[in-house]
Amino acid sequence: MVNKKNSVSWSDVKTKLADFDRAGLLGLLQDLYAANKDNQTFLHARLNLGDDVLKPYKTTINRWLWPDVFKNQDTSVAKAKKPIADYKKAIGQAEGLAELMVFYCERAAGFSNDVGLQDEGYFDALVRMFEQALKTIASLADAQRQPLWDRLDAVRSTCHNFGYGVGDDMDDLLAEYRADD
Repeated sequence: MVNKKNSVSWSDVKTKLADFDRAGLLGLLQDLYAANKDNQTFLHARLNLGDDVLKPYKTTINRWLWPDVFKNQDTSVAKAKKPIADYKKAIGQAEGLAELMVFYCERAAGFSNDVGLQDEGYFDALVRMFEQALKTIASLADAQRQPLWDRLDAVRSTCHNFGYGVGDDMDDLLAEYRADD
Protein backbone atom coordinates (compact mmCIF):
# COMPACT_ATOMS: atom_id res chain seq x y z
CA MET A 1 0.00 0.00 0.00
CA VAL A 2 1.30 3.46 -0.94
CA ASN A 3 1.62 5.82 1.97
CA LYS A 4 0.37 9.27 1.00
CA LYS A 5 2.65 10.86 3.63
CA ASN A 6 5.75 9.68 1.76
CA SER A 7 4.61 11.34 -1.45
CA VAL A 8 6.44 14.61 -2.16
CA SER A 9 4.62 17.43 -3.96
CA TRP A 10 5.33 20.93 -5.24
CA SER A 11 3.99 22.26 -1.95
CA ASP A 12 6.78 20.45 -0.09
CA VAL A 13 9.41 21.80 -2.48
CA LYS A 14 8.00 25.31 -2.22
CA THR A 15 8.19 25.17 1.57
CA LYS A 16 11.87 24.15 1.42
CA LEU A 17 12.66 26.83 -1.17
CA ALA A 18 11.29 29.50 1.16
CA ASP A 19 14.27 28.81 3.41
CA PHE A 20 16.80 29.58 0.65
CA ASP A 21 18.48 32.96 0.35
CA ARG A 22 19.24 34.52 -3.03
CA ALA A 23 22.66 32.86 -3.30
CA GLY A 24 21.16 29.50 -2.40
CA LEU A 25 18.46 29.80 -5.07
CA LEU A 26 21.02 30.86 -7.69
CA GLY A 27 23.18 27.88 -6.73
CA LEU A 28 20.23 25.53 -7.07
CA LEU A 29 19.36 26.98 -10.49
CA GLN A 30 23.00 26.65 -11.56
CA ASP A 31 23.01 22.99 -10.55
CA LEU A 32 19.74 22.36 -12.42
CA TYR A 33 21.16 24.19 -15.46
CA ALA A 34 24.31 22.05 -15.43
CA ALA A 35 22.44 18.80 -14.80
CA ASN A 36 20.40 18.58 -17.97
CA LYS A 37 20.35 19.95 -21.53
CA ASP A 38 16.53 20.20 -21.35
CA ASN A 39 16.86 22.50 -18.32
CA GLN A 40 19.26 24.71 -20.27
CA THR A 41 16.89 24.88 -23.23
CA PHE A 42 13.99 25.71 -20.89
CA LEU A 43 15.88 28.54 -19.18
CA HIS A 44 17.18 29.95 -22.46
CA ALA A 45 13.62 30.09 -23.80
CA ARG A 46 12.08 31.43 -20.57
CA LEU A 47 14.73 34.14 -20.27
CA ASN A 48 14.89 34.80 -24.04
CA LEU A 49 18.63 34.13 -24.21
CA GLY A 50 20.56 33.46 -27.39
CA ASP A 51 20.10 34.29 -31.02
CA ASP A 52 17.40 31.69 -31.70
CA VAL A 53 15.61 30.17 -28.72
CA LEU A 54 13.62 27.94 -31.10
CA LYS A 55 16.70 26.27 -32.61
CA PRO A 56 17.08 23.43 -30.05
CA TYR A 57 13.36 22.69 -30.29
CA LYS A 58 13.55 22.61 -34.09
CA THR A 59 16.62 20.38 -33.98
CA THR A 60 14.72 17.79 -31.96
CA ILE A 61 11.62 18.02 -34.15
CA ASN A 62 13.77 17.60 -37.23
CA ARG A 63 15.57 14.56 -35.81
CA TRP A 64 12.36 12.68 -35.10
CA LEU A 65 10.42 13.70 -38.21
CA TRP A 66 13.22 13.55 -40.77
CA PRO A 67 15.57 10.83 -39.54
CA ASP A 68 18.70 9.70 -41.38
CA VAL A 69 17.43 6.55 -43.07
CA PHE A 70 20.99 5.57 -44.01
CA LYS A 71 21.77 5.32 -40.28
CA ASN A 72 18.60 3.29 -39.67
CA GLN A 73 17.12 6.06 -37.54
CA ASP A 74 13.38 5.87 -37.04
CA THR A 75 10.62 8.43 -36.76
CA SER A 76 8.76 9.24 -33.55
CA VAL A 77 5.70 11.44 -33.49
CA ALA A 78 5.70 11.52 -29.68
CA LYS A 79 9.34 12.59 -29.50
CA ALA A 80 8.75 15.20 -32.22
CA LYS A 81 5.78 16.68 -30.33
CA LYS A 82 7.64 16.87 -27.02
CA PRO A 83 9.70 19.98 -27.91
CA ILE A 84 6.48 21.85 -28.71
CA ALA A 85 5.03 20.92 -25.32
CA ASP A 86 8.34 21.81 -23.65
CA TYR A 87 8.40 25.21 -25.35
CA LYS A 88 4.82 25.82 -24.27
CA LYS A 89 5.83 25.15 -20.65
CA ALA A 90 8.95 27.29 -20.91
CA ILE A 91 7.45 30.40 -22.47
CA GLY A 92 4.43 29.52 -24.59
CA GLN A 93 4.45 32.59 -26.81
CA ALA A 94 1.93 32.09 -29.61
CA GLU A 95 4.40 33.24 -32.29
CA GLY A 96 6.97 30.65 -31.22
CA LEU A 97 4.37 27.92 -30.87
CA ALA A 98 3.00 28.66 -34.34
CA GLU A 99 6.52 28.58 -35.81
CA LEU A 100 7.30 25.23 -34.18
CA MET A 101 3.97 23.74 -35.29
CA VAL A 102 4.40 24.91 -38.88
CA PHE A 103 8.00 23.64 -38.85
CA TYR A 104 6.70 20.26 -37.59
CA CYS A 105 4.24 20.11 -40.49
CA GLU A 106 6.91 21.10 -43.02
CA ARG A 107 9.35 18.47 -41.80
CA ALA A 108 6.77 15.68 -41.54
CA ALA A 109 5.37 16.41 -45.01
CA GLY A 110 8.81 16.86 -46.53
CA PHE A 111 10.14 13.58 -45.16
CA SER A 112 7.01 11.69 -46.18
CA ASN A 113 7.23 13.08 -49.68
CA ASP A 114 10.99 12.53 -49.94
CA VAL A 115 11.02 8.86 -48.90
CA GLY A 116 7.48 7.85 -49.88
CA LEU A 117 6.46 7.11 -46.29
CA GLN A 118 3.09 5.39 -46.00
CA ASP A 119 2.20 5.49 -42.32
CA GLU A 120 -1.39 6.30 -41.44
CA GLY A 121 -0.58 7.10 -37.78
CA TYR A 122 2.16 9.50 -38.87
CA PHE A 123 -0.27 11.17 -41.29
CA ASP A 124 -3.01 11.42 -38.65
CA ALA A 125 -0.55 13.16 -36.32
CA LEU A 126 0.45 15.49 -39.15
CA VAL A 127 -3.17 16.49 -39.80
CA ARG A 128 -3.76 17.07 -36.07
CA MET A 129 -0.65 19.28 -35.87
CA PHE A 130 -1.77 21.10 -39.01
CA GLU A 131 -5.05 21.94 -37.27
CA GLN A 132 -3.28 23.00 -34.06
CA ALA A 133 -1.02 25.25 -36.12
CA LEU A 134 -4.05 26.84 -37.79
CA LYS A 135 -5.67 27.47 -34.39
CA THR A 136 -2.51 29.04 -33.04
CA ILE A 137 -1.98 31.16 -36.15
CA ALA A 138 -5.56 32.43 -35.86
CA SER A 139 -4.62 33.97 -32.49
CA LEU A 140 -1.79 36.02 -34.00
CA ALA A 141 -1.90 39.57 -35.30
CA ASP A 142 -2.96 39.91 -38.94
CA ALA A 143 0.55 40.76 -40.17
CA GLN A 144 1.99 37.58 -38.65
CA ARG A 145 -0.59 35.21 -40.12
CA GLN A 146 -0.01 35.35 -43.87
CA PRO A 147 3.56 34.00 -44.03
CA LEU A 148 2.63 31.08 -41.78
CA TRP A 149 -0.54 30.36 -43.76
CA ASP A 150 1.51 30.41 -46.96
CA ARG A 151 3.89 27.82 -45.49
CA LEU A 152 0.97 25.62 -44.40
CA ASP A 153 -0.56 25.97 -47.85
CA ALA A 154 2.68 24.57 -49.31
CA VAL A 155 2.47 21.68 -46.81
CA ARG A 156 -1.14 21.05 -47.83
CA SER A 157 -0.16 20.97 -51.48
CA THR A 158 2.63 18.46 -50.82
CA CYS A 159 0.29 16.27 -48.78
CA HIS A 160 -1.94 15.67 -51.80
CA ASN A 161 0.81 13.22 -52.90
CA PHE A 162 0.25 10.91 -49.92
CA GLY A 163 -3.21 9.42 -50.21
CA TYR A 164 -5.13 8.53 -47.04
CA GLY A 165 -7.12 11.77 -47.54
CA VAL A 166 -4.36 13.83 -45.90
CA GLY A 167 -4.42 16.63 -48.47
CA ASP A 168 -8.23 16.67 -48.55
CA ASP A 169 -8.42 16.94 -44.75
CA MET A 170 -5.96 19.83 -44.89
CA ASP A 171 -7.99 21.50 -47.67
CA ASP A 172 -11.05 21.44 -45.41
CA LEU A 173 -9.17 22.71 -42.35
CA LEU A 174 -7.42 25.51 -44.22
CA ALA A 175 -10.70 26.63 -45.81
CA GLU A 176 -12.40 26.61 -42.40
CA TYR A 177 -9.74 28.71 -40.68
CA ARG A 178 -9.20 31.07 -43.59
CA ALA A 179 -12.97 31.67 -43.78
CA ASP A 180 -12.92 32.80 -40.15
CA ASP A 181 -10.30 35.42 -40.97
